Amino acid sequence: MIRSMTAYAQSEATVDQLTASAEVRSYNSRHLDLALRVPHGYRGLEERIKSLVTGFVDRGRVELHVKIRDESEKAFAYDINLAGAEAYHRALLRLKEHFDIDDAIPLQMLSHAEGVIKPAEIERDLDRVWHALKSCLEDAFIQLNAMREREGDFLFRDFKERLSVIENSIDRIESAATDLTVFYRNRLMDRIATLTKDIIELDPARISQEAAILADRSDISEETVRARSHLHQFRTLLSADGPVGRKLNFLLQEFNREFNTMASKAGNADISHTIVSVKSELEKLREQVQNVE
Repeated sequence: MIRSMTAYAQSEATVDQLTASAEVRSYNSRHLDLALRVPHGYRGLEERIKSLVTGFVDRGRVELHVKIRDESEKAFAYDINLAGAEAYHRALLRLKEHFDIDDAIPLQMLSHAEGVIKPAEIERDLDRVWHALKSCLEDAFIQLNAMREREGDFLFRDFKERLSVIENSIDRIESAATDLTVFYRNRLMDRIATLTKDIIELDPARISQEAAILADRSDISEETVRARSHLHQFRTLLSADGPVGRKLNFLLQEFNREFNTMASKAGNADISHTIVSVKSELEKLREQVQNVE
């Protein structure tokens, strides 16, 4: 069953005081295009994340925002800049002496000085983080694909209706094409009669021969057979597993080629009008196919 490329999902998982959350959006794209945002300190997980994403999505632009909140004791550590604190303390002592102030210098004042206390670089346990993050990502992408499949079901039904319209149009085109010899014979007779003003007697056998030649040149049976073949392939792909968007887009190009050839060869007003309607349906199909994975 086909899947849309447009969807949204989010998920969150907590394991041993570590909470991982993921927000994912997917849009139309010719290829798999992953835009990944991971918190500083967890970039080492990017390759694992990309590998997981490719297991769920084959095509589309995927924007994935990952957040990690670690509330364990190991997640918090600070460095103290003693040299900076001592220099700041000496500066405060000079101010006390200059202004003759007896108050003690509080620890809070020293600790709030810029650069005296700052977060320390912590070596992250990426395997521990991945345990929580993997569960979160899997749930998010299961939701994402469920939404893509629901949207794909709507597209599937729309495609089936439009393909039925095209199939009925091919029936009408074939029906109109069976009378092309008669059509050209009558048109030839009318034109010659108009040009000669019925002065010259027409040879019915010669007229029929010329009409048959024109009808043969205008034969569109090959194009209608190929168009029916494309219809069958299109319907088969709609029920196939895996991404089919590129193949469907190719078939639509082939459809257009066949109907353009029919229009140029037939020269029949009824056939031309039917083909105009078909091309309108093909354009609507083309717009929808752009959203199929």
